[in-house]
Amino acid sequence: MKDGVKLAVGTLSVLPVGVPSKVDRAVAGQAMVLAPAVGLLLGGISAAVVAGADALRPDAPLLSAVLGIVVLVALSGALHLDGLADFADGLGSRRDRETMLRIMKQSDIGPFGVVSIAGVLLIDVAALSACIQSGHGWQALLIATAASRLTLPWSCRTTVPTARPDGLGAMVASTVRPLTAVLLTLLTTGIAGLLLRLGSADLQTIVGAGAAALLAVVVGLSVVRRARKALGGITGDVLGAAVELALPTALLVLALTS
Repeated sequence: MKDGVKLAVGTLSVLPVGVPSKVDRAVAGQAMVLAPAVGLLLGGISAAVVAGADALRPDAPLLSAVLGIVVLVALSGALHLDGLADFADGLGSRRDRETMLRIMKQSDIGPFGVVSIAGVLLIDVAALSACIQSGHGWQALLIATAASRLTLPWSCRTTVPTARPDGLGAMVASTVRPLTAVLLTLLTTGIAGLLLRLGSADLQTIVGAGAAALLAVVVGLSVVRRARKALGGITGDVLGAAVELALPTALLVLALTS
């Protein structure tokens, strides 16, 4: 499990945790199961920034939201945003499977990638700003970050193949049992409701937290379904896209229900 923790934190963040002594598919599966916990860690740091900025300037929720999202992106090394851009460019090309995979592997970013990054960041900031104004800003960011990483065990369940024989997708694909993903979803949903309950949120907001986590999973499943249809399976870029599309979804649901 120690190697799984190192792989999870080292892959999903820029935090220095050292190199795992062994990396195989069993360790990779552990890392994907631990992904929501890494989300809580990164979300906790970002949420602290939001709470601190909001305390200093309660009249500037947009500033707090921007700082929170920037810190979150920095902590993740912009890895998921890069995956989203690559996946968008690949799908946007409307070419055959091999060409899409080749486009996704290139280091440059095309117009579809730029638009996708701009779109999700704008929604992230706008939705988080609304949550801050409702008095649940730091909780919303913490919940959404964990919920977005919940897409990873779902994307890597045993029924999902890899699109390439190598790379991150090949290592983590088909490593998580569906029951484990279900249990992680229930746990994350419960934590989300508890966080808002501790913040004296009303019932509608607490229910919204559960809905945010569930809809984040639905978005992740939709991304994987599209990837399987277009590419034959998942890649590391697909996983990044699932995370980055699930995050604004969760924040938007929380903004509309708080």
